[in-house]
Amino acid sequence: MSNTYKSAGVDKEEGYKTVDKIKGAVAQTHNANVLNNLGSFGAFYELSGYKNPVLVSGTDGVGTKLKVALDTRRYDSIGIDCFAMCANDIVCHGAKPLFFLDYLACGKLDADVAAEIVMGMVEACKDNECALIGGETAEMPGMYQVGDYDVAGFCVGIVEKDQIIDGSKIKAGDRLLALPSSGFHSNGFSLVRKVFPQFDELFEGRPLYETLLVPTKLYYQSIKKLMQAMTLSGIAHITGGGLIENVPRIIPEGLSAKIDTSVIKIPSVMLELERRGAIEREEMFGTFNMGVGMVVVLDEALVEKALALLPEAYEIGVVTEGEEKIVLEGL
Repeated sequence: MSNTYKSAGVDKEEGYKTVDKIKGAVAQTHNANVLNNLGSFGAFYELSGYKNPVLVSGTDGVGTKLKVALDTRRYDSIGIDCFAMCANDIVCHGAKPLFFLDYLACGKLDADVAAEIVMGMVEACKDNECALIGGETAEMPGMYQVGDYDVAGFCVGIVEKDQIIDGSKIKAGDRLLALPSSGFHSNGFSLVRKVFPQFDELFEGRPLYETLLVPTKLYYQSIKKLMQAMTLSGIAHITGGGLIENVPRIIPEGLSAKIDTSVIKIPSVMLELERRGAIEREEMFGTFNMGVGMVVVLDEALVEKALALLPEAYEIGVVTEGEEKIVLEGL
């Protein structure tokens, strides 16, 4: 009997089945800028309608949140997470997501599982008015165990050069608004899994994994609404490292973001994690988003208008003069 690729553990037919399951849905994310008729080795996206365009890119994965999904065989939200972790970063600079590429690696490809993951990406792309224009599915027996998957993505957005948001216009007196997170998002899960090893235990009347797998919130529509109505000084995506590490990335030298932690609406699952794991509050704020998925910095005169546009947002602090780029009051 001669050796074949299938005998080595790679089933090309399963890959073809995956493509068949997703191609119709993926095509729904395309627009007139996606040039499908040009070649087959690369994806083409045409730029038009911009005076001085700047491309903004971001790449990320889902981290060990994947372990929760794999152990519970719940794959529908992971694709959303992957897209959100990339797109939310570029939205921070005022960029509109243009297109997204995904990478899916596994030990043995299951077309149904792969399609479910990609369908989450499709859903997220539609929300962000973004095209899913390409991807790679790699079946690697010997590198991954059967049932294991890894997911990563790459997003490209665009912004006019004179409209880039980078924090350089932040000044003393500006206010900080919190846009709520939907939970842990896709960060800190190595610690989450250590404290919550049983994903199927009941939490607030339902299996814990349902709470843990709530997908990362997408912020494009909220930020778009604000940008259409006003000029924003800075935006920070609160990912790994929490407020402590991410807010200072946009604060200019000589200024300090003073945040009142007592007004932050911390999700109950994070409070339970803190209690059960005997985790110090400062460690929590340096690891998790603590209920704040994104921070928007804007002029004090714009706060009332912003809160009217985004009722879920709320004020958490002010920019002052100071040497420490972030001060968390109330810890």
